[in-house]
Amino acid sequence: MTILFWVLCVLGALFAASTITAIFGRFVIRIVYPFCFFSCVILLGFNLFALLSETYTQSLVLPLGLFQTGCHLRLDGLSSFFGVVVNFGAALSSLYAVGYARHEKSPLRIIPFYPAFLASMNLVLLADDAFTYLVAWELMSLVSWALVVSHHTATANRQAGYVYLLMASFGVMALLFAFGILAGPAGQYAFDAMRANHLSGFMAGLVLLVTLVGAGSKAGLFPLHVWLPLAHPAAPSHVSSLMSGVMTKIAVYGFVRIIFDLLGSPTSWWSMLVLALGGITAVMGILYAMFQSDLKRLLAYSTVENIGIIFIGLGLSLAFKANNMPLIAALAMTGALLHVLNHSLFKSLLFFGAGSILNATGKRDIESLGGLIHRMPRTALFFLIGSMSIAALPPLNGFVSEWMTFQAILLSPQLPSWGLKFIVPLVGVLLALTAALASACFIKAYGIIFLGRPRCEVATEAKETDGWSLLSMALISILCVVVGVLPTLFIDALAPVVQSMVGGHMPSQTGINWLSVLPTTDSQTSYNGLVIFVLMTIFALVSVWFIHGFASRRVRKAPIWDCGFPDSSPITQYSASSFSQPIRKIFGAILFRAQEIVDMPEPGETRPAIFKALLVDVIWKYLYEPLAQGVDFISSRLILLQFLTIRRYLMMTFFALISLLIVVALWK
Repeated sequence: MTILFWVLCVLGALFAASTITAIFGRFVIRIVYPFCFFSCVILLGFNLFALLSETYTQSLVLPLGLFQTGCHLRLDGLSSFFGVVVNFGAALSSLYAVGYARHEKSPLRIIPFYPAFLASMNLVLLADDAFTYLVAWELMSLVSWALVVSHHTATANRQAGYVYLLMASFGVMALLFAFGILAGPAGQYAFDAMRANHLSGFMAGLVLLVTLVGAGSKAGLFPLHVWLPLAHPAAPSHVSSLMSGVMTKIAVYGFVRIIFDLLGSPTSWWSMLVLALGGITAVMGILYAMFQSDLKRLLAYSTVENIGIIFIGLGLSLAFKANNMPLIAALAMTGALLHVLNHSLFKSLLFFGAGSILNATGKRDIESLGGLIHRMPRTALFFLIGSMSIAALPPLNGFVSEWMTFQAILLSPQLPSWGLKFIVPLVGVLLALTAALASACFIKAYGIIFLGRPRCEVATEAKETDGWSLLSMALISILCVVVGVLPTLFIDALAPVVQSMVGGHMPSQTGINWLSVLPTTDSQTSYNGLVIFVLMTIFALVSVWFIHGFASRRVRKAPIWDCGFPDSSPITQYSASSFSQPIRKIFGAILFRAQEIVDMPEPGETRPAIFKALLVDVIWKYLYEPLAQGVDFISSRLILLQFLTIRRYLMMTFFALISLLIVVALWK
């Protein structure tokens, strides 16, 4: 029997687990997460085998779905790679949930939908026709919506679910339009038929635009990102890690599958659009994150930033592919796909850490935390690794994929298009700014949460999280180090996938001395994570030995430096707002209409001083609020349609049918 058959069996078992849990409830509640863990490990093994088999491809047609079309399923290199990303993240989320779920107040609102969420994401990757793809995509959206509103008693959570459902519906409509164009007047909805259509010109550009809307709304491209900072804090932490670290990658897969696989040869202006959106998304995402005090909202906005980085790599790959430069296109595509893997790792790790902090303190507001490194030392270590990875610091995994993207940018002068010669360096500047702001953002987050003194009573009484959660964080932390130190293994594993998408691949890396990464055969630069890791380890050990061996052991006492404030209360410590104030001064006034309100008491008054930093979400205020008001206005007028007579309903149906027939006739 084929691997694809066994994959379908495991997916069927996951759907069955959802049904059984919904029926029997508490009788099976303890075995759902372990079952999901082992199921995802099996799926991970299947996808890993298919990925490492290089040219491995299997197809299957089931007598389901559209009449005379059926349900087409396919497992190839691209779907296998994303299957590895999805199932590794899902397996560790399930392992984390074994311990985290003990603190969940309403587990029966979460567990019935959890296995279906995992199965639907895998089904999207296997779909090989438009109908199956959209059904799986919509199922993924609906079950994740149910998970977002699991704590529905909070008004903010219900609002988050409403916005998420609207954006998901809008996105699937755009994808439906894209597949309709690709299928053509003949209605050939199988992906093989779409590949043979070879659209060009206006219709191909239209597919790109609506795919950016459909996939971008699920991935979090700016300005379609508004659901992320609402949905991620509302969902339980293990679900947040799946939505941020895994589900957004399904959207990236959808974009790559349609644009690089189904649509055909790209043109230069496609890449300009994708590059511009990627650069703006990366900068705006990290700026939003910089100004947050809610830890999970901060992590959600940082997902927007990393999606922007991935789309920068995809835009570069489109640019080089359009200009018949497959080797450099492969470099950019490899960097983008490697960042897909890296982001799924360190973002899951950070959300696990956030969930552990939330369970220990009951708080997401970083301004009220502090000093947790003494009370949760293991969580602090793992969160530090995740913060260093997402800040792209060597030798961890976040650095190598961003470095490869920069290498592709540095090769952009070879592009013949003057538009690309202008926009690619500009995007490179935005990417460099994003990297610097990401470091500042996570220095702020880690410093305020774990260093200093506790700012509230619950932070003082916090205790380390459970062993299952620590185990899952430890496994991801190890892999963050391994991918950063030995990236050549993962780059070579991606070579067949990249070859199928852009017609070329990077040189084989495993034969290069000292396991260095060489971007192209004639490149003058290289990166060696192993050497950097060894040197950093040696310098750290020598420094520790020198300090402890030669420093004075005499105890010295002196007054604590109080920054000019004689009050030693923890509230006088440096705050997150204080840390982000310089960035707020530079960017806030222009992009967020930032205002600082300071109310200082007069001399002799005993009331406290008040400081407020007010930020305006310009996109929400000037795009989505007017849109919502317009929809309310139109719907209030269209409500009259409910009270028409049967004759008028029949007349409307007749004119709608005639209009559609005219459109089809003109299309042909």
